[in-house]
Amino acid sequence: MGASGKFLDQLLTQAELNRSDVFIANVVKCRPPGNRDPQADELAACDEYLEAQINAVNPSIIVTLGRFSMGRFIPGAKITAIHGRMHKVGERFVIPMFHPAAALHQAALKPSILADFARSPEQLDEARKSLGRTQKQTRKRVEPKDEKPRQLSLF
Repeated sequence: MGASGKFLDQLLTQAELNRSDVFIANVVKCRPPGNRDPQADELAACDEYLEAQINAVNPSIIVTLGRFSMGRFIPGAKITAIHGRMHKVGERFVIPMFHPAAALHQAALKPSILADFARSPEQLDEARKSLGRTQKQTRKRVEPKDEKPRQLSLF
């Protein structure tokens, strides 16, 4: 895991979450050459897959990391103007955040990123209450059965 991923883990901990509490998806499914920003046709080519992931997970709350994922839900907005503020988009809540990598490239953004994630537990609670949930819902852990796997026959 790189520095950005480690910083994301720190931010999730600050927001009282673990990686196992969240589903992480990317707006593009492969890294553009030279790690450049994705182009409109690349975003469009991957949108069907992202939409399928969103439909499969069916999240009530989406936290976007960076301007490209934010633009998917709040087109035309500037992340510098709306970061850290929750928006109702359809039946979901969307909270745009700066991407953790932004703090690595622009140290001046780090205090804003930390402050936004510090506010996120209250925002998540507000969204849960609006959705009729009173607390963070956790998935029930399924204990593995103590069975040995068996090879299936083709015939």
